[in-house]
Amino acid sequence: MALDCRSDETASVAENARTSNAHKPLVIVITPSRSEQSSFDLPVSIDRIDQSTIQNNAAKVNLSEPLIRVPGVVAQNRQNYAQDLQISVRGFGARSSFGVRGVRLYADGIPATMPDGQGQTSHFDLGSADRIEVLRGPFPALYGNSSGGVIALFTEDAQPGFTLAPFAQLGSYGTSNLGLKAAGEQAAINYVANVSRFDTDGYRAHSAATRDTANAKLRMPLDTDAAVTLIANAVSMKNIQDPLGLARAQFEADPRSVQPNAIAFNTRKSVSQQQLGLKYDKKLNSDDSVYAMLYAGDRSTVQYQAIPVSAQTAPTSSGGVIDLSRQYSGADIRWAHRANINSGTLQWTTGINYDNLNEDRRGYENFVGTTLGVQGNLRRNENNNVHNFDQYLQAQWEPNARWLLLAGVRRSHVSVRSQDHYIVTGNGDDSGGIRYHRWSPVLGVTFKSSDSVHFYASYGEGFETPTLNELSYRAGAAAASGFNFGLKPSHSENYETGVKTLINENWRANLAVFHIDTKQEITVLSNSGGRSVFQNAGKTRRDGAELALAGAWTNGVGALISYSWLRALYAESFCSGACAATTQVPVGNRIPGVPSQTFYGELSWRERALGFISTLEGKYASKIYVDDVNSDAAPAYFVMNLRAGFEQISRSWRWQEFLRVDNLGDRRYAGSVIVNEGNLRFFESAPGRNYLAGISASYSW
Repeated sequence: MALDCRSDETASVAENARTSNAHKPLVIVITPSRSEQSSFDLPVSIDRIDQSTIQNNAAKVNLSEPLIRVPGVVAQNRQNYAQDLQISVRGFGARSSFGVRGVRLYADGIPATMPDGQGQTSHFDLGSADRIEVLRGPFPALYGNSSGGVIALFTEDAQPGFTLAPFAQLGSYGTSNLGLKAAGEQAAINYVANVSRFDTDGYRAHSAATRDTANAKLRMPLDTDAAVTLIANAVSMKNIQDPLGLARAQFEADPRSVQPNAIAFNTRKSVSQQQLGLKYDKKLNSDDSVYAMLYAGDRSTVQYQAIPVSAQTAPTSSGGVIDLSRQYSGADIRWAHRANINSGTLQWTTGINYDNLNEDRRGYENFVGTTLGVQGNLRRNENNNVHNFDQYLQAQWEPNARWLLLAGVRRSHVSVRSQDHYIVTGNGDDSGGIRYHRWSPVLGVTFKSSDSVHFYASYGEGFETPTLNELSYRAGAAAASGFNFGLKPSHSENYETGVKTLINENWRANLAVFHIDTKQEITVLSNSGGRSVFQNAGKTRRDGAELALAGAWTNGVGALISYSWLRALYAESFCSGACAATTQVPVGNRIPGVPSQTFYGELSWRERALGFISTLEGKYASKIYVDDVNSDAAPAYFVMNLRAGFEQISRSWRWQEFLRVDNLGDRRYAGSVIVNEGNLRFFESAPGRNYLAGISASYSW
């Protein structure tokens, strides 16, 4: 599937279509083929979310805001900034209790996913974003480990001259978002810099957060055919409060409540990250080009957890304070070639990719004597390293005007090594390592039955290695220490077919149907006392369909509809916990954290003469099971949101004001769940009716 998911654009498709070739889509993407190309022609499911949707009448804080429009993607704002967003694509990544896994993340071509498959989105800067591309289906396998999907953000390029643009937002629950962007181009040097501070008291008790972000991009030409781009960003979050999940009775009694243990142990998290990237691209001749990218960064995390004191004192316990210091770096080098063969065109890209992560992991007790919530004795001390070295080749052949074939293969090598420095009685030397290898082939074909109807089919194989966090604890009757090096990667086979249509010059629709078989799915074996032990559960199956429709009438009214159906279930039985009768997971159980149906729709109206636009949104999600045994589920919900804004433009000034009201009906519901939470505190409450108002200005000269 591929639609340009712009809410403002739904009211202006007609205008754009009349000034373009009406039989060609207006969506240009990069992620599938690593070069600019029309998404309408490619045999892939991909959506592009443009700047107007990301920034206009929006909070510009969480990636979940724009991703709500993309079929097949579930992106939940957990109302808990200590745990990041919850993102899954076609059911991949739903089991993650924090961070993002199962989905590869990129910001300006720099991986936000580490070589072990764990990713973070906290440094994604929506205030300076030009677009977001979301790739689903078989072809994400060409991006390597953890490829249920690819989400790539691209920073905007500045217009000639100089523009200064401050903005301010205020909303419910003590929320504020202030920022300033400077952008311009002089003497062919293009630059963008954006800084912002987000503050909130939080919807729930003990959920306050402050986040400072900065993002900058500088592009300098070296000659007429070469340029370098420097990208720098940083994020700082200090003492973000963690309210933990709620048991069902607590959630139903008071969705804004907090776990008593969260207060007692003062559960919180601090994060600091700095990152720098350098890209070089050069056109060698009319048929050849080269690209190279280098990056490096540092991320430190300190998290205080609510683990009972009795559990923290066990010889093999890692305590209740996680202290991580991560240094990461990498490189991507590739060569692209284009050739004419008879009446057709062949283009291919080949490259190598290396990513490295060094982690210093320490664990401490979250108490001193009878005082809780303070760093105590050392309980874990190790150095971990994960690196991958991948090679890839992909080719695209268009033998004639009707057919397009896209194929590729990636060879991945992932190495994990741990050096244990905490060796005491009852907790010996647990140093060790493991290596994973995998070939990932993909193949797709597009048949252009007409200028307005394209059919496609694709196949691909993907894999996910266990992350460092999933390897951190191994099973054992005595809560054995050391890494779980017996945990294996999961492997998937992806089949997809679909149709992309231009109904007329104003409307477009896409439909995709897919089937995915996964072997050695990674699931939770046990989760208690601060120890999450994972296992390979056998086979799973995912069948689904995704539909998107977008367009506009000639009176300024536009619409967008996104619908997904997914049946994600276990195809083999397996044991959870001690494998008692009550913890046997039978064939046919639903994979937790994955709604079977999601819907998003919006109806917008724009009056260009007044500079006014308003949009009514509707979002639906079916019930979501909370654990592998399907013991409980968050109920289905439907909520509506309303946003409206004005824009005034003069010769040098541009002003924008907006007001949005989310959850118009003040519906009580669980916006997300913590999958397989050992204390049965599965539910994370979504806010009731809430408001956000903002104003922005830009001055150009």
